[in-house]
Amino acid sequence: MAAKFEVYKDKKGEYRFRLKAANGEIIAVGEGYSSKTACLKGIESVKKNAPEAEIVDSE
Repeated sequence: MAAKFEVYKDKKGEYRFRLKAANGEIIAVGEGYSSKTACLKGIESVKKNAPEAEIVDSE
């Protein structure tokens, strides 16, 4: 099984996504979106921008 994004509605009725690793563990969670379309755009943004994301140590 490969990693996957799951889209769901939270208790407040907002759309959210979570990224699950191949073993089923949640490794990232998105913010709340008012529409499913906006949530899907958020996923596309993560997919596009994450490979180039810088790691910042805030300690």
